[in-house]
Amino acid sequence: MIKNIDQLNIQLTSSLFIKPEYKIDAFVSGNKYRKLKYNVMDAENRGFSTVLTFGGAYSNHIAAVAKAGYVKGFKTIGVIRGEELQNSIQNNPTLQFASKMGMRFKFVSRTDYRNKTTSDFINQLKQDFGDFYLIPEGGTNELAVKGCEEILTEEDKAFDFICCPVGTGGTISGLINASGVHQKILGFPALKGDFLQKDIRKFANKSNWELITDYHFDGYAKINTELISFINAFKSQNNMPLDPIYTGKMLFGVFDLMKKGYFSKDAKILAIHTGGLQGIDGMNKLLKKKQMPLIN
Repeated sequence: MIKNIDQLNIQLTSSLFIKPEYKIDAFVSGNKYRKLKYNVMDAENRGFSTVLTFGGAYSNHIAAVAKAGYVKGFKTIGVIRGEELQNSIQNNPTLQFASKMGMRFKFVSRTDYRNKTTSDFINQLKQDFGDFYLIPEGGTNELAVKGCEEILTEEDKAFDFICCPVGTGGTISGLINASGVHQKILGFPALKGDFLQKDIRKFANKSNWELITDYHFDGYAKINTELISFINAFKSQNNMPLDPIYTGKMLFGVFDLMKKGYFSKDAKILAIHTGGLQGIDGMNKLLKKKQMPLIN
């Protein structure tokens, strides 16, 4: 869709390696590229000219769909959670970028947004915008899982553990399906709670996985000075940026588990860097308002 790359895993310690999926593209990066790959192909094959999807103020998915649509010649529509945002696009780096890529927006209240999957809501969108190819919030569907299955390559069979951030469950489902029988997949949810088990089971065809629910930092898009310090130190030491919503929390958790002895000494661990770096600017705007340290 954007480009294909041959990636070598980056070794951080004797046991921990990073797969740098974020290098695929600045905006259609990491798991967003994987999730959109077959959805965009399907939209093309079925003759759609418009793609519609959903997201929040700083959504990686919204930015990725906008960029993919620009590259592939699709019109794009973003249904955005939060009516108040329509008056502040120029102050929001994600929405500003998506707008430059040609995305049109429909801003809805948080109450209405909860109804986004209902037939009445979808039918109203079709009245407003005409026919469109619908991609769900976060991009997770069967085609997205198929794309995420391609994250793992033949060389990755050498690893005992595969670690990844979890949002809507599509990425980890693809990793589970592509994993070997000797491997365990560890998911680190960015959201508080353990409700994703059911969603993952809809797509995953194996049971060699576990959700580690202790590193969400009190919920989605929540962050504190400890996590900021970890992200900044990690970048300084490894020349690799981390986003604060997904990969930063996942790697914080992986290192903490290593210190606590969760992994055996001879275990080989592969962590998936799923991208999301475009969200750093938006997070820094919020951190600045709170007079907290910024992410480098």
